Amino acid sequence: MKPCCFQFRGFASHTILARFITSVLSRNTIEHYLLHSNFSQSVKIRKPKLITMKIESPKFQQLFTPELQKLVDIFKRHNQELRIAGGAVRDILMDKLPHDIDFATTATPTQMKEIFELEGIRQINPQGEKHGTVTARINDKENFEVTTLRIDVVTDGRHAEVEFTKDWMLDANRRDLTINAMFLGFDGTLYDYYNGREDLEKRIVRFVGDPKERIQEDYLRILRYFRFYGRISRGPDNHDPETLSIIKDNAKGLLGISGERIWMEFKQIITGNYAKDIVKTMIACDVGRNIGLPDSCDIKEFESVYEKCRGLDPHYMTLTTALFEDGDQLYDFDNRIKLSNDEVSIGQFIIAYRQTDLGDQPLKYFQYLLIDTAGHWTKAQLKVLELIKYKGQKQVLEEFKEWTPPKFPVDGRKLIDMNVAKGPIFKATLDELQQIWKFSDFKLTLEELLGRVGEIVTKFETEGVPKPQKPIYGRQWKRK
Repeated sequence: MKPCCFQFRGFASHTILARFITSVLSRNTIEHYLLHSNFSQSVKIRKPKLITMKIESPKFQQLFTPELQKLVDIFKRHNQELRIAGGAVRDILMDKLPHDIDFATTATPTQMKEIFELEGIRQINPQGEKHGTVTARINDKENFEVTTLRIDVVTDGRHAEVEFTKDWMLDANRRDLTINAMFLGFDGTLYDYYNGREDLEKRIVRFVGDPKERIQEDYLRILRYFRFYGRISRGPDNHDPETLSIIKDNAKGLLGISGERIWMEFKQIITGNYAKDIVKTMIACDVGRNIGLPDSCDIKEFESVYEKCRGLDPHYMTLTTALFEDGDQLYDFDNRIKLSNDEVSIGQFIIAYRQTDLGDQPLKYFQYLLIDTAGHWTKAQLKVLELIKYKGQKQVLEEFKEWTPPKFPVDGRKLIDMNVAKGPIFKATLDELQQIWKFSDFKLTLEELLGRVGEIVTKFETEGVPKPQKPIYGRQWKRK
């Protein structure tokens, strides 16, 4: 079969010849790609130079379950190439066992479906086929997502229209970072087109080719850059100034990215290495305001909380809340990101109680706080734990984890038995009894507490029932 060819112009006026088999990409497809690219007659990419080498890694060998070996054998029998791709290769080179493994192949989705049907392999998640991914379930034990090599034909800053290819270099060229653009064969051969291994050894986070082009293909790559910087870099301030300048120039593109995609990246950034410095860099690059953070981020509070939380494993929402001056800023962030109810509630709780003076008995303060809030906040114990971390109370955190909250001995049935009428006085009496019990350090017995019911009811009948407190975390919460 005669291949059709066209040139790509690389850096320093170098050119390479990319060949497409006409059964995979038609001439019309190629012309469409050229027409919709940002270049006339050529497509600018980083000059590739394939480097191959054999690697020996115990982590690589650990991947070979019977199910994976069966998958590899199936592709071999049908003369289709199959390699590990992207992040799993990066993790193996860093001597980490990958949790999620992506596989790439020269086979099209149609060819994969035919192969799996011939081999009697069950296929699941058919919705992935439109993106070139076929999921095989082998021996009813493991799922394997296998994606056809592809190029991005048209991009709009959020999504890409793709065409399939058999050229591994072209698939590598569409990826975001050099450290994510490598492939690993099952014989241990590393295929590295853009010096990803060298960048990984030097702990450099670098875009494939022109950073501006990569970012404008999908503006989420700005956040991916910062996330991987935290994972890879050896220090907080090793950014390439030109890359940061390009990020700042393109930060407004993040306005078109969904809150869900932004949050998925940001919550990993804020709990990762160098988060204190990375978040400050993001704000300096105008990234913060374009992902929903307030213009007046409380950087000093965030720096303080970040340092106090070291080693305490704070929830990502705990650290994020430190950036907000008040509940209104949390409200606006939620309106942009669409946080879960639990995430919103953690933020509300911390804002409500973070300014409270702990006094000289901080453990008792948090114990009392749990008793006071358990009936009003869902998962109150988790929220108190996060507040303890926010305040940097390491010793208290350990003691609080060991503490089992006592059970309040009085319930509504006891008051009914004492002929306390249901209504505002009924609830106020129950609340008052709980406060008396709490301030006795939970020592008063049921009989002692019930002995106080008469005087409490009389007080409320005479003085009236106190009005419930209004929310103190900002404006009354409701989602737009």
